[in-house]
Amino acid sequence: GGPPRPRTCSCSDSSCPHCRARGEELASASMWGHAFSVGRASAAVVMPGAMAAALMAGASTTAADGKTFTRKQVEQHTTPETGIYVTYKESVYDITEFVANHPGGTDKIMMAAGKAIDPYWRIYQQHTNSATPSELLAAMKIGELDKSEAPTVVDESDPYSSDPERHPGLLFHNTKPANAELPPALAMQDWVTPADLWFIRHHHPVPEVKGAEYALKANGLGIDTVKEEGFGADSLKGELKLSLDGLKERFEPTEVTTTIQCGGNRRGGFNHIAKTSGIAWQFGAISTAVWKGVLLREVLEEAGLTSPKVAEKMGVKHIIFKAIDGLQASIPVEKALNPYGDVLLAYEMNGEPLPREHGYPLRLVVPGSVGIRNVKWVGEITTSDVEAVGPWQRGIAYKGFSPNVKSFEGVDVEKVLSMHEMPVQSAIVSPISGTKVAVEDKDANETVTVAGWAWSGGGRGIVRVDVSTDGGKTWNTAELGEGKDQNPLRAWAWTFWELELPVPSDALAKGGMEICCRATDASYCVQPESPEKIWNIRGLNNVSWHRVQLPVVQEVEE
Repeated sequence: GGPPRPRTCSCSDSSCPHCRARGEELASASMWGHAFSVGRASAAVVMPGAMAAALMAGASTTAADGKTFTRKQVEQHTTPETGIYVTYKESVYDITEFVANHPGGTDKIMMAAGKAIDPYWRIYQQHTNSATPSELLAAMKIGELDKSEAPTVVDESDPYSSDPERHPGLLFHNTKPANAELPPALAMQDWVTPADLWFIRHHHPVPEVKGAEYALKANGLGIDTVKEEGFGADSLKGELKLSLDGLKERFEPTEVTTTIQCGGNRRGGFNHIAKTSGIAWQFGAISTAVWKGVLLREVLEEAGLTSPKVAEKMGVKHIIFKAIDGLQASIPVEKALNPYGDVLLAYEMNGEPLPREHGYPLRLVVPGSVGIRNVKWVGEITTSDVEAVGPWQRGIAYKGFSPNVKSFEGVDVEKVLSMHEMPVQSAIVSPISGTKVAVEDKDANETVTVAGWAWSGGGRGIVRVDVSTDGGKTWNTAELGEGKDQNPLRAWAWTFWELELPVPSDALAKGGMEICCRATDASYCVQPESPEKIWNIRGLNNVSWHRVQLPVVQEVEE
């Protein structure tokens, strides 16, 4: 039952039809590249960076007794020519001949080339739930890591020295502060993104907070009632303080599954028009999680803001959130008090305590709103008649400007509305640009499997995703997968989609094909065609049709 899983399935279960199909596809791999069948009529896709490796029933490399490698030496082995090495725990393995046989696909295993596979095995536990992966790996062992290698020296004077360890598969734009996106090869592996693979958007070092010493403060207009002690709360007139345990004991826990997207996601798609300011994200500044915590409106009610009428009487228009790292942002009181808005103060992520990276001990989750409003490491809440101060609310950082604005000279930035709900968005996750499509001939009537995600702000569900190979002259409608059954007015999480797309008959003669997608949400808003029409100096809200370019080549028979 349930929607079809994307073709990135790597459960390695012999009963899984996707993995069975993957095995059949691998059987057709050539000596010179990892090619696999992607359509009903056997169009073949040759992944970029394909391995020159023969298929084999099992690994044949034998261990070299006593040989040691430094991590730097391992890092130099990332291609078939140099050999593809990985490490696991303290051992080194040559996986060159195994790469084309990897059940999850070449693209995934190559993410660990020259690095440790431990972080990947921790996330995808099918590797450790069976003895087979370890047995296969053992046959490829070629040595050990050099135990005499000098340990990494931590510069205690560096404010980023205590930042958490991060998954090597993330695509990093910066490390100080950390800004990294979800890699395409793993984006649709799970509908709920594993915490280690979540995109990272930081402005400062990650705070170190001791949960036992943490206290959430709430103050401002209408926060003026004296509370009883006994549930982790200490109250003074005009301010409420709650410990983390107090929050958990006093309020009913609530779970909300949401997708969070950075306002600059796909900014990189603007820069060929004119340079924008900010990180040149591709389409991976987005992720989905199951959050557990307490409803913000219930905390505000406890603090004295008992109803929208009280808020209006007291002049409350905004709820300001001050983070422990110094960031400030605010949301409209209408969103905060909306009983269907599902705004959460979260202390768990995907069934585990909130990681430091993503806001421990407490973060704000504002479903349907731009990422910056989902404040991490919340320390203080203030009810106010004005927005939060600072660049993230009143400055240029998250405000949209007309394409004709090339500088901010003479622009009263504070009068421009800040971003909150985001427009409808979609992306093609597979195949990625540059993936070769091999066809038998121009009359073969072959297809390519195309998969991606779609999401819209404000809880607006996805009605339809259309995909085209002729620049939008004609469209093919995708089959919606996981996420399609959400309430269309409270669809906080993304929707996966997939279809078999016919390869154009002239693609071989042209040497390539372009695929583009567009989504329509529950308000029947649809993505605009061109990035040129929505370009803006800050590079926000690039929701134009997403496009990939695929070379098309003649399939070569062995």
